Amino acid sequence: MAQFHGMEMPFTKEPHWLFGTMERYLKQILDLPPPGLPQMNLLEMYSLKDEMGSLRRLLESTPSPVVFCHNDIQEGNILLLSEPENADSLMLVDFEYSSYNYRGFDIGNHFCEWVYDYTHEEWPFYKAQPADYPTRGQQLHFIRHYLAEVKKGEVVSQEEQRNLEEDLLVEVNRYALASHFFWGLWSILQASMSTIEFGYLEYAQSRFQFYFQQKGQLTSFHPPS
Repeated sequence: MAQFHGMEMPFTKEPHWLFGTMERYLKQILDLPPPGLPQMNLLEMYSLKDEMGSLRRLLESTPSPVVFCHNDIQEGNILLLSEPENADSLMLVDFEYSSYNYRGFDIGNHFCEWVYDYTHEEWPFYKAQPADYPTRGQQLHFIRHYLAEVKKGEVVSQEEQRNLEEDLLVEVNRYALASHFFWGLWSILQASMSTIEFGYLEYAQSRFQFYFQQKGQLTSFHPPS
């Protein structure tokens, strides 16, 4: 992921993708005809228009560098090469949502995806296991390897390293909220458009439930041990 984030792409580097896309999704949902009633119920239940403003304010106060992000690093988009010639044996695929975005979103989104199994063969065709959200130790393991790549060749003191790790823990867990919000809105919209057999409304509700649950835990932030 750190190598992906280090790529230079010939696109605008302004980080408009996240909230620009969520605002578009929300407008499209609000414009749905009357058969979209279940979707509207979800919007009203969670006061999502107001909640988006709250999320924006939180993230505006959360420093996060703008990098080229994949924005959808989940199990189905990570391939293990069968005969790797070197240590780089993983490959990311499906760049539909890739754009310049905040680093915290890409890492936080990946952590959120630990919870979801999309290979479940019965309705709603996914399984959520909240206990699978990475623990503090698992997050730090990921973060240390990420920072080792980002800071390759730099001399970093132990104190600086600890500060970088703690700051990144806060950053990614705040941006994990944006992941839940983004894919929750996306799923509400898909429920009215997609012909794929999948429990989109159930999935949206799951993402927003986790959003509010994790938001409550951020008051005194400590990832689960």
